[in-house]
Amino acid sequence: MHTQHRPTPSTSTDHGSPGTAVVVGASLSGLMSALTLARTGVRVTMIERSTDTGRTGAALHAPDGLLERITGFDASQVPQPLTPGIQTWFAVHAALRAAIETSPLIELRQNTTVSKVSQDAHSATVTTSTGQKISADIVIGADGHRSTVRQHISPENPDATFAGYVIWIGIADETAINHHWWPTDVAFLGGGRDTLLGYPLPGADGSLTPGRRRLGWAWYDSSRNDLLRSSGSVKGSVVRHSLMPAGIPNTTYRELAAQAQTLFPAPWSQAILDSIERRQVIGTPIAEYVPTRLTRDRVTIIGDAAHVPTPMTGRGFAESLYDAEALAEAIADRGTTPMALHAYENARLRSARSLVQSGQNFSRSFARRSA
Repeated sequence: MHTQHRPTPSTSTDHGSPGTAVVVGASLSGLMSALTLARTGVRVTMIERSTDTGRTGAALHAPDGLLERITGFDASQVPQPLTPGIQTWFAVHAALRAAIETSPLIELRQNTTVSKVSQDAHSATVTTSTGQKISADIVIGADGHRSTVRQHISPENPDATFAGYVIWIGIADETAINHHWWPTDVAFLGGGRDTLLGYPLPGADGSLTPGRRRLGWAWYDSSRNDLLRSSGSVKGSVVRHSLMPAGIPNTTYRELAAQAQTLFPAPWSQAILDSIERRQVIGTPIAEYVPTRLTRDRVTIIGDAAHVPTPMTGRGFAESLYDAEALAEAIADRGTTPMALHAYENARLRSARSLVQSGQNFSRSFARRSA
C-alpha cells in the first residue's frame, strides 16, 4: 500500500507566510536552497538518493562569508567554518551539511530515490521508488544533470547533452610530492586536445602553508570518447555516469601517466602521477543543458538541474548560490506559491541560459580538435 507524508504545518495560503517545500537532491545546490528557505521560515523535507554524494578532486570557489550569507548566522554561530577561496567540494558540502543539521525546519531523508513528480492546484508531490508519496506546497529539483524533476517541468527538453569530452579529476598531497617550488595561484596549462586546470587547496588539516597543502587538478581530454561510450558513461548524446576509479582500465591509467609527464610541468605532472598511482582519479564526461523554462506551477529546478555549463565557465557554483537566494527572496515576498516560483524563473532564466551558452563555444571548439 502506498503511504503519503505531508510536512506540517503548511500556512502558505496566507500571502508571504511560511509554508512547506520538498527539495529533491542534497548536493550543494539542494543544501543551499534548503538553508535559504529555512531562513524564511519554510519547513523543508530533503530527499537524497544516496549517502555518498562526494566526488574526488572537484573544487570550487567559496566566497567570503558564504555560510553567514545563506543561513543568517553570525560567524560565531557557524557550526563548521569554511575558509574562503578555492576549496574542495567535500569541504563545502560538509560545511553546508553541518549547517542544516542545526535547523529544526529541515529534515534530510537519505537512501530515498524519487521516481515521479506530480502536482495539483493545491500541492506538489514526489513519489519514491518504494511508492511513498511526499507532498508539500512546492517541489524544488536540485537533483543534478540527470534531473527527474526537470522531466516533469520540461518533458520536451528533458536531457543534458554530452559536450564531447571528459575531465579527469584528482587531488594529491604536497607532502607526497618531491618538488622545490609550489604554485601560489590557479594554473591553466596545455592546449590542443589536452588542457589542465591546476589549483592549490588547503591541506587535509586546513593548512595553507606551501608544501603542506594539496594540489587539485582537472584535465580536459577530448580524445577518449570511445572509452566513455564503451563503458556506458555516455549513451547516445546523454551522459549516464562518471568513470569511477575502479572502472578506469589499467591501460588508460598507463596512457594518462605517460601523457602527463610529456604534456604538463612539475609539480602538476607529479600530482597527476600520484593520483594515478593511488587509483584516485575520476573521469567525468561533461554535459551541457540550456533551459527553456525553470518552473511549472508548483515545481521548479535549481543548480545543475536547471543549467549545466561546462566547468570551464568557472561559474556553476556561484550561479547555484544565486538560484537559491533568488528562490528564497521570491518565496519571502509571495509565499510557497506558483506565483513565487514564476517570479524566480523570471529572475533567473536569462542568466541561466547565458551561463551555458557562454561555455558552448569552448566545448564545440575543444571537442572538434580531436576529430
